[in-house]
Amino acid sequence: MQLMEVPIVSDVKDRTLAPRSRRASLAVLSSGLLMTIIDGNIVTVAMPAIQNDLGFSAPGLAWVVNSYLIAFGGLLLLAGRLGDLIGRKRMFVSGLAVFTAASVLCGVATDQGLLIAARAVQGVGGAMTSAVVLGMLVALFPEPREQAKAIAVFSAVGAAGGALGTFLGGALTEALNWHWIFLINLPIGAVALVAAVRVLANDRGTGLAGGADYPGAALITGALMLTVYTIVGSAEHGTPATVALAALSLALYAAFAVRQTRAARPLLRLRVFRSRALTGANVVQILMIAGMFGFQYIGALYFQRVLGYGELKTGFAFLPAPIVIGVLMVGLSARLIGRFGPYRSVLAGLALITVGLALLGRLPADGSYVVDVLPAMLLLGAGFAAAMPAVTGLAMAGAREEDAGLASGLFNTTQVVGGSLGLAVLTTLAASRTEGVLADGGQTVAATADGYRLAFSVATGIAAAGFALAATLLRPERGTTASDSAAAPEMEQEREQEHPEPVAARTAR
Repeated sequence: MQLMEVPIVSDVKDRTLAPRSRRASLAVLSSGLLMTIIDGNIVTVAMPAIQNDLGFSAPGLAWVVNSYLIAFGGLLLLAGRLGDLIGRKRMFVSGLAVFTAASVLCGVATDQGLLIAARAVQGVGGAMTSAVVLGMLVALFPEPREQAKAIAVFSAVGAAGGALGTFLGGALTEALNWHWIFLINLPIGAVALVAAVRVLANDRGTGLAGGADYPGAALITGALMLTVYTIVGSAEHGTPATVALAALSLALYAAFAVRQTRAARPLLRLRVFRSRALTGANVVQILMIAGMFGFQYIGALYFQRVLGYGELKTGFAFLPAPIVIGVLMVGLSARLIGRFGPYRSVLAGLALITVGLALLGRLPADGSYVVDVLPAMLLLGAGFAAAMPAVTGLAMAGAREEDAGLASGLFNTTQVVGGSLGLAVLTTLAASRTEGVLADGGQTVAATADGYRLAFSVATGIAAAGFALAATLLRPERGTTASDSAAAPEMEQEREQEHPEPVAARTAR
C-alpha cells in the first residue's frame, strides 16, 4: 500500500502558542462542540410540538432526527480527512457557517420537507465542525498531562451540552415555540464563528492534490450513511429489509477496504487500525455510547409517560448528571488518568455505568425520582466522567499527526454509530414489550414502564460487554506502565521507522 510521506504543514505559532492563547482556542473549539451537541438533543423534547404544528405522521416525525444523523454520521470520516488536507481551521470555520445557516432555515421552516432538508444540511455542518476538533485539540496540547486536562474539559462540555439541550428544548418550547430551539443557534454560531477566525491558529494542511481518494470517499460515505439509515430506520423497515440493507452496507465497506489497499493516496490508511489502543477505544466507545444514549432518550420518555413530567420539568430532572460529569471531568478525571492510567480509568467508569443502568432496569411504574432515578443518574454521570476522557485519549494516541483529523473523524463516527445503534435497539425492544403487555390486558402506564425496564436491562448487558472488551483490548502491553499505556508504542515505533527525526525535534513537539 502506497503511504503518504508528507506531514501537515502548520504555522510556527501552532507549536508556540502561549498558554492563554491555547485556553482561548480550547474555549472556541468547545463552543463549536457545545452548539452541535445541544442541537442534537434539543429536538427531543420539542418533537410533540413539531408534530402538532407541521402535521407529521409518527414515522415521518422520526426523520427530523434521522436526516440529521444520517448526514452527520455519514460525512464525519470524509470531513476529518479533508480537514487534514485543506487545514483543520478552515474546515472547522466552514462547518460553523454551514451549521448556523442551516439552523436559521430550520427555525423558519413552515413545512415538513424544508425542515427535514435543513436538518440534513445541519448534519453536514455538524460533521465538518466535529470531525476535526479532536485533531486540533491534540495539536494544541501535545504534553500528556495538559492534553488529559484539555480532553476532560472538552468531554465535560459535550456532556453538559446533552443535558442543556434537553433543558433548553423544554424551556424554549414552553415559553415561546419550537422554532426557537433552532433560531437560538444564530447568535451562538455568529459569536463562535468570529472567535474561531480570530483565535484559532492557521494550518495549511497537505493540499487536496496530496491525498484525496474521491472514489474511496464515495464508498465510505455511502456505507456510513446507509449504516446509520439502516439502524435508525430498522423498526420502520422490518427484518427482511433491514437485513438486506445491512448486507449492502457490509458490501460497501468491503469495497472501500479493497480500494484503500490499491489507491495511491488512500483516504483511510488502514495502518491506523494496527494500533490496539485506537481500534479498541473506538469499539469500546460504540458500546458505551449505545448504553448512555439509550438512557438519555428512554429516560426522557420515562419522565414524561410514566412519571407525568412536562417538558421543562424533564429538562430539570436531567441536570444532576451533567453537573456530576462536569465537576468530575474538570476537577478529577485528568488526575485519575495521570495516577492510575487510562486503562484503569476506563474500567472503573464502565463498571459504574453498568451498575447505574442495572438500577434503572428495576424502575417501577410508580417510581420516585429521588429514590429510583437519582442514584442511578449519579452513577452514570460519575462513570461517564471517568471513562470518556480516557477512551478519547487512547483513541487519539494511536494516530500520527498527519492522521489526527482522520482519527478524530473516526472517533466521532463511532459515537454516532453507537448512539444510533443504542437508540434503534432499545426503543424497538421497549415498544415491543409494551405492546405485548397491553395485548395481554395490562394498563398503559405499567406496560410502558415494563418496556423501559427491558430496554435498560439490555443496555446493562451492552455496557457489561463494553467492560469485557475494554479489559481485553485496552490492557497495557508488557513493558508499559498504566500511566503511559496511551502512548500507543506500536504506532510510535512505526512513526520512527518511516519518519526518522532528531529526538530534540520530537521533544520540542
